[in-house]
Amino acid sequence: MYNILIQQMRDEVTRLGAQELKTPEDVDTVLPHAKGTTLVVVNSTCGCAAGAARPALAKAMQNPVVPDKLVTLFAGQDKEATARAREYFTEQPPSSPSFAIMRDGKFVHMIHRYQIEGHTMEEVAATIAQAFNRFCV
Repeated sequence: MYNILIQQMRDEVTRLGAQELKTPEDVDTVLPHAKGTTLVVVNSTCGCAAGAARPALAKAMQNPVVPDKLVTLFAGQDKEATARAREYFTEQPPSSPSFAIMRDGKFVHMIHRYQIEGHTMEEVAATIAQAFNRFCV
């Protein structure tokens, strides 16, 4: 049952076109070499991921400006991949759920859990869309 629930949480993001990064090797193959902008979705099982982060991502992906590439990893499930990805998010504390924007393989912006938890889906979607408009042009 637990695996089915986790898969449903993963599917909410992959249905949007996200590539899953499940190993440190996946992370190292994609993040430093991606051209243009990449949104890294650090997915989670927590309530704020279900109630705000994943639905907000779906809404934000309807914004006229979106990243060139969308990738995801699952904190607590893809532990080694998550740890490796966080090495690319320079000077950022661990946070899940969260969203990181990278440009040409370099970290440029982070939306942390504190910007998600306690906020409505609409507020989080607006925060993500504002980040797209600023960093993905």
